[in-house]
Amino acid sequence: MLDAAVRLLAERPDAGMAAIAAAADVTRQTVYAHFGTRDALLDAVADRITDQAMAAMDEAEEKSGSAQDALLRLQDIGWRLFERNPVLLQLGSTRAGADADLARHEPVAARLTRLIEKGQASGEFDPAPPATWLVAAVTALGHAAGDEVRADRMSVEEAATWLRTATLALLRSG
Repeated sequence: MLDAAVRLLAERPDAGMAAIAAAADVTRQTVYAHFGTRDALLDAVADRITDQAMAAMDEAEEKSGSAQDALLRLQDIGWRLFERNPVLLQLGSTRAGADADLARHEPVAARLTRLIEKGQASGEFDPAPPATWLVAAVTALGHAAGDEVRADRMSVEEAATWLRTATLALLRSG
């Protein structure tokens, strides 16, 4: 059921519970029995997409290279998933959604902290600001880029490009 929801919502982010039930070949009542509300289903979809993102990030992080290259690979993975799953634009709009979104960011933040500390130690990134502050700033830039896409002021590609540019400007030393 969840896999069907992920697939359908990637094509039609506004799909309702009846359409999701049809895609999963179950009744609407079955979907409601498992998820209760569309928001609960969207949270489960976001969790599934987050799991996919973390698996892709694990693979990308194993590649050798600079901290900067690894960080940009992680951002690219995030944006590719965002582009393939426009339903992510709907998440975080409620208080409960925002809390769940923060929890989903924790493993990503830990990964970014490690990469930024690696870059600071190697001289790739400015060593002065605390890594946790830089992670918060990079995350805020990512959210700002997502907000621009959500408001139809930028395409996903434009937002990804400007996020990359702003991230590198923020992290560079000197």
